[in-house]
Amino acid sequence: MSIRMPCVAKCRRRSSDNEVASVTLQSIGKSFAGVPVLRDISLDVADGEFLTLVGASGCGKSTLIRIIAGLEPQSTGSVLIGGVPVDHLRPHERHVAMVFQSYALYPHMKVFANIALPLVMSRLRLAERLPLLRLLSPRRRKVMAGITDEVHAVAKQLQIDGLLDRRPSQLSGGQRQRVALGRAMVRQPAAFLMDEPLSNLDAKLRVHMRSELAELHARIGTTFVYVTHDQVEAMTMSDRVAMMDNGEILQLGRPGDLYARPANVRVAQFIGTPAINLLPAKANTDGLVELFGQQVSVRAGRSPGSALTLGIRPESLTPAPAGTARPGMHVLAGRLRRSENLGAGHILHVDLAAPAHGSVTCAVAAPLEAFACDGSELALQFAPAACHVFDADGERITDDNAPPFATIAPSRARALT
Repeated sequence: MSIRMPCVAKCRRRSSDNEVASVTLQSIGKSFAGVPVLRDISLDVADGEFLTLVGASGCGKSTLIRIIAGLEPQSTGSVLIGGVPVDHLRPHERHVAMVFQSYALYPHMKVFANIALPLVMSRLRLAERLPLLRLLSPRRRKVMAGITDEVHAVAKQLQIDGLLDRRPSQLSGGQRQRVALGRAMVRQPAAFLMDEPLSNLDAKLRVHMRSELAELHARIGTTFVYVTHDQVEAMTMSDRVAMMDNGEILQLGRPGDLYARPANVRVAQFIGTPAINLLPAKANTDGLVELFGQQVSVRAGRSPGSALTLGIRPESLTPAPAGTARPGMHVLAGRLRRSENLGAGHILHVDLAAPAHGSVTCAVAAPLEAFACDGSELALQFAPAACHVFDADGERITDDNAPPFATIAPSRARALT
């Protein structure tokens, strides 16, 4: 599947060399032992943009970012960085920095040496890195002075300047993550490539590091391509999100667009917590959706009798005492099977009453109404505007007056510096 979006205006550039850091994928395909894992992926990442590849394990997102980094050759297609093809270049020649799920820090080196390593390897000659010969080189002292200044500057930016004399075993998970970021930042790459860098952290620290990564991106303005299976990370940090499944990009757009206007059932099911409720429906003779024999004031967009799926987010369902309905609202009757207390809200699991069948999930703010106790009968109210309609193939039926999701540009615009 090939999805393209127009690049936004060139974002913030590196002041040292004005290097353009856009990343372009042209018809990328990849197969392992004849089994395709990536299928004709085309994607433009603008200079300074934060783009996240999100999807379940095995969807191909990590393979795609490894192809960008040069760690994995593609079977078909081409990778361009700054508008220049880099397929023939080795990883260290592509001027990108990769941050892995495992921090890959050298345990015998102190934090300073771990961060400085890329600069030491690129700026010092072999003899200048050897234990005895390096003492005889006046050039080495001058180069190391510059490297020291750069390491301290990056460490201060990441607030780890007080940890430079420690070893990785003496650091917390969040501190080690910052060291891995510092080792990438000190290279001043054209783009950062991050493969699930927060997955090894505990829940509280992940929340903190999400905020730090977003703030870091805002400060340095470098292109970020980020891989995660966590939809919360994708939704909270990104300018745009590319939702992947089975080696394809299902939808590309702003985080809010994937939530409010999912392109198909697979996107709708993945984005949003709790997961969207999907109910069987059909098109009636009036061109509207019919749900369990009840006409819903939503255009079906298909011929009468066509099978449809109606999606309703749990937060779009409002519980009320049985038999009640507000004007303009539709109602699903059911019995509360179980409620989950989340502190700030509750998740209700409701078994639908005949002629409906199945169950739905409803998310409500705390405190829970007195009528909503286990075993009680409820009326779940929802507005027609909250419904998502999908055809028999699971593709979204577009609203008549809504802008198409694929033409929406990234949400944050950055000034040139």
